[in-house]
Amino acid sequence: MAPVSRYDHDNIEQKLKDTIQSLYQILVQVSAYDSTGTGAGPPGSSSSSPANPQSRDVLAAELRALDRSLQAVHAAAAAGAEGGGLPAVPPELVHYVESGRNPDIYTREFVELVRRGNQLMRGKQAAFASFRDALAAEMAAAMPELRDDAARVVAATTPGVAAAGGAGASAGGGGGGAGGSATTMGL
Repeated sequence: MAPVSRYDHDNIEQKLKDTIQSLYQILVQVSAYDSTGTGAGPPGSSSSSPANPQSRDVLAAELRALDRSLQAVHAAAAAGAEGGGLPAVPPELVHYVESGRNPDIYTREFVELVRRGNQLMRGKQAAFASFRDALAAEMAAAMPELRDDAARVVAATTPGVAAAGGAGASAGGGGGGAGGSATTMGL
């Protein structure tokens, strides 16, 4: 999942702020709505007149502004879903937050799970590397004519294991070297 660019993030954030501002303006207009028409004419005609046109027009304009801002948010969400611009939130995280739990705890648990998986894979890689080396040594001792082939296979497979082991070591810590007992457990 690629991170959202700063421009896209700021753009979406501004659209959400505009929507919230429109909702606030509607709240203000509804609380100050003059439905009786007081101040628009003589006191005797206020009961028979419809809503104050000025209040009605201001409220209608605010509702149109809310409609435009909601359409802008919807367009941004639809563009993000089609183009992959918006980050995908894992459904598990959404359920976690909906049940009232802290998303930081979810992140910590996820990182621990990945770390455990990395350590397990690093151990398996070390076990297979140990098995490869032992098999190559036994093949070279039993069949000297295959010594060069076994050495070539070991040389071809060692850099990939070293690069993956280096990445696992930084992510998983130092619990991967299990020796001969891991070979029997991994196979």
